[in-house]
Amino acid sequence: MESKRGRPRNVEAQKSILSASYALLVEHGFETVTVDKIAERAQVSKATIYKWWPNKAAVVMDGFLYAANARLPLPDTGSALNDILMHATNVARFMTSREGIIITELLGQGQFDAGLAEAYRARYFRPRRLEARSLLEKGIERKELKQDLDIEISIDLIYGPIFYRLLVTGDKIDDSYVQHLVNRAFEGIQST
Repeated sequence: MESKRGRPRNVEAQKSILSASYALLVEHGFETVTVDKIAERAQVSKATIYKWWPNKAAVVMDGFLYAANARLPLPDTGSALNDILMHATNVARFMTSREGIIITELLGQGQFDAGLAEAYRARYFRPRRLEARSLLEKGIERKELKQDLDIEISIDLIYGPIFYRLLVTGDKIDDSYVQHLVNRAFEGIQST
């Protein structure tokens, strides 16, 4: 068994750092957030932050997710259609909220900051895909969805249009749109 290096994180210091990084992100945007400002607001040393996070991007993403995850619960209604509809609606609502708009700023900054791009992929997008995957897998297990369903393509089919509207066209994303999108997708992936 491999032993962990260093002391475990102090939970209160960790919460303070995450809250500070999120508050600074919301107040000023990613570009102006610095590890110095996070440390000052959290009342910890920069060394404490760097002991737990490799760079500014990682701590800012963790702060963002610390605040955001409560708004994206994983549904379990017993119905694949209802679970995916709730999940996709929650994702769309969050992404179009004041806090969610931050992710579009982070995506833009990620074009120039490889560390940030990897942080939002690893800490935000991959977990959302894993959530969607688990919901679709449950639907397959319950025989609600096709047994040979290509889960990755199905995720792209359902969630891709939301991000396309958000990041490319700017078209409206509301509950009605998401419901129509999910219902149409399910026409092709439900078992017959």
